[in-house]
Amino acid sequence: MIRRVSRQVTVGNIKIGGDAPIAIQSMLNAPASDYQGNLAQLKALEEAGCEIVRMAVPDMDAVKVLGKLKESSDVPLVADIHFDYRLALESLEAGVDKIRINPGNIGSSERVAAVADACSLKKVPIRIGVNSGSVEKDLLEKFGGATPEAMVESAFRHVKLLEDCGFYDTVISIKSSDVENMVAAYSLVAERCDYPLHLGVTEAGTERSSLVKSSIGIGSLLLKGIGDTLRVSITDSPVKEIYAARNILNAVNLRVETPQIVACPTCGRTKIDLVSLANEVEEAVKNIKKPVKIAVMGCVVNGPGEAREADIGIAGGDGCAVLFKKGEILRKVSEKDIVKELLDELDKI
Repeated sequence: MIRRVSRQVTVGNIKIGGDAPIAIQSMLNAPASDYQGNLAQLKALEEAGCEIVRMAVPDMDAVKVLGKLKESSDVPLVADIHFDYRLALESLEAGVDKIRINPGNIGSSERVAAVADACSLKKVPIRIGVNSGSVEKDLLEKFGGATPEAMVESAFRHVKLLEDCGFYDTVISIKSSDVENMVAAYSLVAERCDYPLHLGVTEAGTERSSLVKSSIGIGSLLLKGIGDTLRVSITDSPVKEIYAARNILNAVNLRVETPQIVACPTCGRTKIDLVSLANEVEEAVKNIKKPVKIAVMGCVVNGPGEAREADIGIAGGDGCAVLFKKGEILRKVSEKDIVKELLDELDKI
């Protein structure tokens, strides 16, 4: 896969763009004034593998929470700002690593310049976040709605405001809840600039809905080499977003750093509860940092053969299973010991 060539920006200790690995992001959803709640979420996200965390900053109380979080964690923090440019300036003073704004909604050119200058001084990048709900009225009229072309035009309108200030450490996101529009918008903007792109399907819904929409939208762009960082938006715990992001990157063979599970859909030969077993294996290995392929197959007739490319796997029998590695059977194990035996063998890899 040939990745789109983009310029690189630095967010805390994480690089975005260039030849850097695609970074995984999420957003805190505890009340902005709740330091302990946000700290607990931040720690959980960090443990799950999140590399950049965004926080809504609606007022000065939130800025104070942001500052305390910055003192409590090394994970780069992004301040999500709308309308009040002073919140961006105060967030920078609190040590934030990135600012997310739409320059067009924070007021005069002097206010945009104040934020751009402060970010330049502190070497903090800005993410311009455009979505289908934020497109300006004149562009909606010009293009007949929040079309991909309208969203792209809106994004470059904001980009120009920063470029007029001599600011170029910019990341662009153009999100839509419509997967087709989202893919089209990112494809268009990728052709017109070399700014790094933050991918995401906005308002993707519940876990099931989001996994479908995000996998199609984000995954198809990644396969075309487009994208430098991403967030999977899920109406649920933000920790679930991290596992989903890792799975998407794993599936398209980018950042294969965690186990990939392949499992057969079962058939009439299956004599073991493979559905429960596959879920148990998936849960058991979700925090393991090894780029291995694990097969969970329903029978010994062709399980090891079909899953020959797996690093390790199990094939179910009647109250038992065989454990195999690279297609070669290692030993027979009882049903109650399957996951333990698999994990023990996994430790040796």
